[in-house]
Amino acid sequence: MHRPRLVSALAILLPAVAWAGDQRYEPLAASVRASMHSAVADRASPRLAFNSADEASMWLEDMSQRLVKRVPDEQTRRDFLTTVQYESKRAGLDPQLVLGIIEVESKFRKYAVSKAGARGYMQVMPFWVELLGPSDHNLFALRTNLRYGCVILRYYMDVERGDLTRALARYNGSLGKAEYPKRVMQAWQTRWSWPVTTVQRASQKTKPMQYMGEGG
Repeated sequence: MHRPRLVSALAILLPAVAWAGDQRYEPLAASVRASMHSAVADRASPRLAFNSADEASMWLEDMSQRLVKRVPDEQTRRDFLTTVQYESKRAGLDPQLVLGIIEVESKFRKYAVSKAGARGYMQVMPFWVELLGPSDHNLFALRTNLRYGCVILRYYMDVERGDLTRALARYNGSLGKAEYPKRVMQAWQTRWSWPVTTVQRASQKTKPMQYMGEGG
């Protein structure tokens, strides 16, 4: 008789389950590991990386409207989007692509957990904290999760020499399968696209991380 209430309570207390895949552990070259460690350790405050305040405002307003049903609180949305844009550009990635990844991986749920144990918005596996540290990094924290996710995807992009399909499959732990990359690219192109000229202008000021081009 009271089972529905128990189920409702458990739904509130337990983390949301994500059904995405998971990154696979692979040994990293010492130089790559050092560069990635440095990248996740940077504590600079997130800020929008555009050529002008007007451009930044237009992007933030547009993306905020698209996200309102998933993240109702305005300040939470703005903090989230600012961090996505900052961490993406810092890693030399398109923020719109990263939004597509987050949609597919966690449906924008901060506390999502996959069956394999991947955590947070970008579904980062805990072994990455052990590799890149420090050990007190919380993968459910907004900045930590997005920073790790973007650094990891940048690494996979470099390993695959810019092949986005293969890099996305590696990120999801499904290399050799096309389903996940197709889902991400569909989300990116149909729900999170932004005028190409704006993205290109914004990316001109973004330098890729030091480990770009190095193998794993």
